[in-house]
Amino acid sequence: MKLELYKFNGCPYCAKVLSAIRESGRTDIELHDIRENEADRQRLVRDGGKEQVPCLFIDGKPLYESMDIINWLAANPQ
Repeated sequence: MKLELYKFNGCPYCAKVLSAIRESGRTDIELHDIRENEADRQRLVRDGGKEQVPCLFIDGKPLYESMDIINWLAANPQ
């Protein structure tokens, strides 16, 4: 399963998701900062349909909303 989190520094919702990832001990999530990499921002908009973070791509399918992401991570441990 490929997991990619699109985020940017300073986003409180992203920080909440990142904290949940750290607490879970997960190491299988690629991080992409849309403010540091224009290609990542463009991919988020192209494949996700909007420029909203945090967004967790699960095998290419976007999942938005921090609590939905956190709940998915809890239900699908590494």
